[in-house]
Amino acid sequence: MTGDKEEVFLDLSDVTARQRAYFRSGATLPLPARRRALESLLQGLTDQEGALLAALEADLGKPSFEGYMTELGLVREELRFHLKHLARWARPRRVPTPLAHFPARSTVRPEPYGSVLILSPWNYPVQLSLMPLIGALAAGNCAVLKPSAYAPACSRALAELIGQCLPLELAAVVEGGRAENQALLDLPFDYIFFTGSPSVGRFVMERAAARLTPVTLELGGKSPVIVAGDADLSLTARRILFGKLLNAGQTCVAPDYVLAQRGVLPELIRLLQKELAGQLGEDPLSCPGYPRIVNAAHLHRLEELLEGCEVLCGGQTGGGRMAPALVLPHSPAAPVMQEEIFGPILPLLPFDTLEEAVSFVQDRPRPLALYLFTRSRTVEREVLGRIPFGGGCVNDTVVHLSTSYLPFGGVGASGMGSYHGRASFETFSHPKSILKKGRGPDLPVRYRPYAPWKETLLRKFLP
Repeated sequence: MTGDKEEVFLDLSDVTARQRAYFRSGATLPLPARRRALESLLQGLTDQEGALLAALEADLGKPSFEGYMTELGLVREELRFHLKHLARWARPRRVPTPLAHFPARSTVRPEPYGSVLILSPWNYPVQLSLMPLIGALAAGNCAVLKPSAYAPACSRALAELIGQCLPLELAAVVEGGRAENQALLDLPFDYIFFTGSPSVGRFVMERAAARLTPVTLELGGKSPVIVAGDADLSLTARRILFGKLLNAGQTCVAPDYVLAQRGVLPELIRLLQKELAGQLGEDPLSCPGYPRIVNAAHLHRLEELLEGCEVLCGGQTGGGRMAPALVLPHSPAAPVMQEEIFGPILPLLPFDTLEEAVSFVQDRPRPLALYLFTRSRTVEREVLGRIPFGGGCVNDTVVHLSTSYLPFGGVGASGMGSYHGRASFETFSHPKSILKKGRGPDLPVRYRPYAPWKETLLRKFLP
């Protein structure tokens, strides 16, 4: 693509026109065609695994273990899950028909939208690009995928992967920055799937609203961890840091802050410091495989968030990295508590009663994820029942998004819609309702002219 906006638009118009014609031809509808597309993508992941892992290391400093665990491995599992269940999901589903419609049968048919736009972010550029693409293809759509310009090596690798595995008429990757994003949002897509920040999500929704285009928004927010007084603190510290250290905290469902019962907070801090030293050593900045912050601007923003906090450990920067920082905010109004951190800073705050912790989270925008550490079923019921959030874990962090059996998505300010597994197929499918009526008997009750006896009979069917 060129940098000239008009030229970009013309190029993209051609791609989307070809995809629209391809969809209208019916080529995407047969299940064998959908399976071939998914199988080709699965084989391509195997063939280009090295190139994709190298791109993740180049853009973000991700080690191959983390790149496979959090990106390629999850995508491969999602592909296998769709291939296993696609035939059942795509089958028309018969539903009951009221007696008043006799003789008739009712079915719901999953129907693809048509032309889909997928806008993906930089933090998990392979996973968050391909996971929605799998759902779109499985449902029978064509798709244009736009990776983030902040991960250029991954964007190039994805373009090569899709270009080799799938025809342009079915799936295309558009590289570039804001000009390409603007041009894509000017085009008439049938569905838009966006993953990114709430501010950009609002812009995407505004643009989609102009054409009444349905959207899924996967956003973020401040995902809390609640640590009850009865929690296994050693396990808690280890699993909190597992979620926080992935991609150096640049994860939409990373633990954003910790609310710990006051009596256990000092011991939790000690164990977190011990666990940090055990996982990253005494000098995290020189630890092999510890990811980088995506760019200098983001790193500077993280440094500014340390203001208004007592830094217990970490926070040093160098080589594009930030050492994981445990901090005590001077107040809930500190900058670090006002926005999603999206980096390796972990604020810790005390609470005295569970009601206090619940109210603290309730008073803030609904988070994408929530994590609770407790041995108590009562505490579990109270927290899970009273706090709205997208999804989460009890006695762990982040791993709820690693299973295709659980839908993943936000609520309120953290997003709308969900995907993964069957939820992906349903997100990219319109449930078309069909009532097939028999030819007789054709009772005259519903036809004009109306009469009192007809109304009496009507009220027996619709009391």
